Amino acid sequence: MCESVQDKDSKIPSVLIQLLNFNSEQDTIACLASLEKLAYANYEILVIDNGSQNASIKAIREAYPLIQIHTNPQNLGFAAGNNVGLRYAAIHNHKYTLLLNNDTVVDPDFLGTLVDVAETSSRVAMLGPTIYYYDLPNTIWSAGGRIDRLTGQTEMIGLGETDQDCAGSGPREVDFITGCALLVRMSACDQIGFLDPRFFLYYEEVEWCARASAAGYLIYHIPASKIWHKISPESRASSPLVHYYMTRNRLLFLKAARLGWQAWMHTLLFEYARTMLSWSLRPKWRSKKTLRNAMAGAILDYSMGRFGKAQHRFLSTS
Repeated sequence: MCESVQDKDSKIPSVLIQLLNFNSEQDTIACLASLEKLAYANYEILVIDNGSQNASIKAIREAYPLIQIHTNPQNLGFAAGNNVGLRYAAIHNHKYTLLLNNDTVVDPDFLGTLVDVAETSSRVAMLGPTIYYYDLPNTIWSAGGRIDRLTGQTEMIGLGETDQDCAGSGPREVDFITGCALLVRMSACDQIGFLDPRFFLYYEEVEWCARASAAGYLIYHIPASKIWHKISPESRASSPLVHYYMTRNRLLFLKAARLGWQAWMHTLLFEYARTMLSWSLRPKWRSKKTLRNAMAGAILDYSMGRFGKAQHRFLSTS
């Protein structure tokens, strides 16, 4: 049984592990099974159901009756959904909170490794593990992230590499940690706040990390900490939903992070305009019509100040 482990009198820092579930109870149950093997001794688990429309809650409670579940009445998105857990952590005086995707499995030592580094300095606000593809367990999906402030582009460090390719084994400073697995110091949230719910999905953790860096905090990737993520790059690349949020929220990120005119010029002209023209005029890209419409809707919504959950009928955002 995956019981929460919490000793308020322990000298070991307390951590809230929060999983956001949306119609994916089997992933959540598998993630909880991997958390049962954690070597860390002072943690609490909170499952946040984000308005699931299936039997998720029933299945999770049957598998893990001692796990605490908070139920949101509707899908609040990644940012607002996780903010529920962050508020819970603040109320219950947890020193750290771990945002963890429910479609992951973890190494037993990954959490302790993160906390050990976090405890070396109060300036370290956010940390993340090396994240591997679940189906390619030796191939890296993320070893932290990089922001190009001149172009506005963001990228995962180590994408597609192996441990042998990705040099370095000690903690290293990065620009952002993906929200797939992000340990945050709760005292830092007193200064920088929580995730911005306007993003709903994608870019929210990038902006959050940029906010932390602007406040003087450090963001670290910890190579020795390891988890595996059930992610499919192919399905994301062909999804109108992903294209919509990535397009709109990149613009919102440029504004929130106060990037300069070069980043706006590169994003709008050299990327967005060129992509939409190509998808509109070149016959071989006629199949991209839905993705083009998603991008156009995203740019329009940004210009009109429409954020949060997308309302376009061609997007599946239930």
